[in-house]
Amino acid sequence: MLLPAGTEFRRTVRMARRLNAPPERVSRAWSDPEELARWLPERVEGALAEDARTVLVWRDRRVWWEVIEATAGRAFAFRRPWLPDESLVTTVRVTIGPSGYGTRLRLEDGPFPLDQPGGIDAWAESLKTWSEALAMLPAYLDFSVDIRPRS
Repeated sequence: MLLPAGTEFRRTVRMARRLNAPPERVSRAWSDPEELARWLPERVEGALAEDARTVLVWRDRRVWWEVIEATAGRAFAFRRPWLPDESLVTTVRVTIGPSGYGTRLRLEDGPFPLDQPGGIDAWAESLKTWSEALAMLPAYLDFSVDIRPRS
């Protein structure tokens, strides 16, 4: 596929949200397997500790996360594959900080090489995936509601 001249060939997904929950609670929602399974996957196989490879399980797929940082109340980072053949692995960094009585969360995922096979599709899937996840997270944390899709 040909991209227009001047196209930046590496993209990163960046999102930010303000949550009413305190930073420690937001941090646990990402780093505690039982908490994570209440709002994102159906099940978590393994620990979400640094240097651990964990598998997140949904009805239709399994995705591994390799945790590279877990700093309570501040940051959670992991590597994950985006393509079925695992040829594209990105780093996801979730930064957590206080904001008034709540939390400011920033999520960054990438880089996505747009000039590589599957790169644009993976970037688009990341945008969709993290947009949905960052809608489910405050529903769970702020309102104790599970809005994950049910089949």
